[in-house]
Amino acid sequence: MANIYDGAFRTILNDCRKLIIPVINEIFGETYIGEEEIQFFPNEHFIDQQDEADRERITDTNFTIFGKIPKKYHIECESSLPDGKITIRLFEYDAQIALDEGEVTEETLTVTFPNTAVLYLRTYKKTPDKMKYVIITPGGTVQYDVPIMKVQTYSLDDIFEKRLLMLIPFYIFSHEKGFPEYNSNEQKLAELKAEYQEILKRLDELEQQGVIGAFDKRTIIELSGDVIKEIAQKYENVQKGVGDIMGGALIETSARRLKNEAENETKKQTALKLLKRGKQTVEEIAEDTGLSITEVEQLAGLQTV
Repeated sequence: MANIYDGAFRTILNDCRKLIIPVINEIFGETYIGEEEIQFFPNEHFIDQQDEADRERITDTNFTIFGKIPKKYHIECESSLPDGKITIRLFEYDAQIALDEGEVTEETLTVTFPNTAVLYLRTYKKTPDKMKYVIITPGGTVQYDVPIMKVQTYSLDDIFEKRLLMLIPFYIFSHEKGFPEYNSNEQKLAELKAEYQEILKRLDELEQQGVIGAFDKRTIIELSGDVIKEIAQKYENVQKGVGDIMGGALIETSARRLKNEAENETKKQTALKLLKRGKQTVEEIAEDTGLSITEVEQLAGLQTV
């Protein structure tokens, strides 16, 4: 069901919004560093139908990145065959986004169309490299391209080297054509499972390096499991084999989080005891307990309240 994939895309974008920055850089050739502010806008838009009731349109994304110059973006996630209707729908979204945020000054309407792109989860022979808008107006013709990112063309190395981590939940689409073989061939299935073990290993490394947080990693793993469950529902061995790997990683991540929380609480209790004794400096307590100086200072502040 396509809305499973749309939901996964919206979830990772809204919950782990910084992960969109490398994707925007890749699609539009931007040079954002990842520290820019991102402001999201409502996804619901109502299309004026004149004699009919207005239609509600829900976009996948509608946001502004505040770099040197604020820029609006609209990204859609598609898994269906290109049929021309997608382009019409995109333009409807873009026009409504522009109109919703338009400004009227002395009877002059100024609208700004967003930078729009499409992420295609499946690539067909008919899938173009770009779409195009041609707008003919009394004042002249305006035309521009709408770029397309074909998720299936990115290898695992591409994804990690370019930090396109929000594509990981959809990486399984690259293997969709091989599901019948994976389902009946244990060796081939083992190779696919090994690839997902490698994904988990690389995510762990990025977390240890501070590139992503524990929440981002968990979200990527959880959504990957959801997408695998949906796309491989006719292939029990694939669904169970790869799905169990991601499910096990979630359990391990939760257990590790609980362990870390328990260890951190023990450190805090030790620091509080040392603070009460008053024989060590904040810096010494931080060194002895493994807490940061800021954390010890916060505990010291709580003591004086």
